Amino acid sequence: MFSISHLNIKLVKFKEMMKRLMFMTLWLFITATTFAQQALWGGSQIISPEIHDDYSVTFRIRAPKAVKVEITGDFLPPQLIDTPFGKFEAPGVAQLKEGEGGVWEYTTPEPLASELYNYSFIVDEQRMHDPSNMALVRDVATVTNYFIIPGNPGDLFKVQDVKHGSVTRRWYNSPTLKEQRRITIYTPPGYESSNNSYPVFYLLHGSGGDEEAWVSLGRTVQILDNLIAQGKVVPMIVVMPNGHTQNASAPGESSREYLPMMGGGSRQAVASMEESFGDIIKFVESNYRVKNGKNYRAVAGLSMGGMHSANISAQYLNTFDYVGVFSAPPIPALLGLDNKDNSNAADEFVKKLEVQQKNGFKLYWIACGKTDFLYQGVLESMKRMDEIGFKYIYRESEGGHIWKNWRIYLSEFAPMLFK
Repeated sequence: MFSISHLNIKLVKFKEMMKRLMFMTLWLFITATTFAQQALWGGSQIISPEIHDDYSVTFRIRAPKAVKVEITGDFLPPQLIDTPFGKFEAPGVAQLKEGEGGVWEYTTPEPLASELYNYSFIVDEQRMHDPSNMALVRDVATVTNYFIIPGNPGDLFKVQDVKHGSVTRRWYNSPTLKEQRRITIYTPPGYESSNNSYPVFYLLHGSGGDEEAWVSLGRTVQILDNLIAQGKVVPMIVVMPNGHTQNASAPGESSREYLPMMGGGSRQAVASMEESFGDIIKFVESNYRVKNGKNYRAVAGLSMGGMHSANISAQYLNTFDYVGVFSAPPIPALLGLDNKDNSNAADEFVKKLEVQQKNGFKLYWIACGKTDFLYQGVLESMKRMDEIGFKYIYRESEGGHIWKNWRIYLSEFAPMLFK
């Protein structure tokens, strides 16, 4: 039989044992959490990119067994590559130097101007992203890191402390294409909590994009949120469809095989973007609170999407009062290819422009970079438009066929809409 003293001794020992057990549990939790965080963050203590006070930038990567490490990005002087249409600008390349612990490093020789920049590392000829930077964007099959230098226009591309719109991925029925298709739609701040109706801006991607391109690479949401907050843009709905009609969606978002870019494979496009565009308008105007009439509709796009915009605005008469053609010939047949079929197609399109001019519109805005490989086609298009007295505004910029230009074009085009 135990005495009270024996019970007290056992109770003290039990409490000590429980304390040890709690300590062990806490230690295991901290260890496991630390391990999980190391797994999440790649175990890297490297700062990359490091934006210095003068806006020069240092990039670092640990690769102790590497023979050569390079960085490629649009902050570097571009390199020119040959295409069937002429010289095409590609991101430049710079060498990193190896330092202590197998950490390779590169610092820009000059401060960088305010902008959003994309980059990747190339380690022994293998492209890879920066494991120390979780800011990533996808351009079809290519994933790159990005960073933003503050100022103008960089601040426009950042998430600011303003009211935010919403982004939804919807599926719409396209009887023309005989399938359900995925579309990205931005609604302005306050859409869900009001009964207001809004104008609609249809924004189209290029041949290397999909319905995600303008949101991820074009920073449409940040640009619209910030410009609306500044009172520079009328609150609007922005509709971003997939312009590759052989695909229902971006890669991995459809139940069937994705076919790269311009077609091919087991399923060819049933119809063109232009032929099926009425299905998109019908879906938007049936499911969203929109203002009706051509003065409340705009269409614009980059590259392939720019040619789509020119075609759509000419084909859907009295539908759009605002048209934007970014980095593409407004007369799609004029791509610098001198042949009879192209010439005949251009003549036919000029006739459509004459009808479009007669019906009237508020803005036809053309923009292109001086070193864009489609630049000559743009100039030739405007020459033909001048011959028939077609009214347009032309905006020429530095640089080539790059997102840096298209983000700027969007930020300049959107404030002109629906005024």
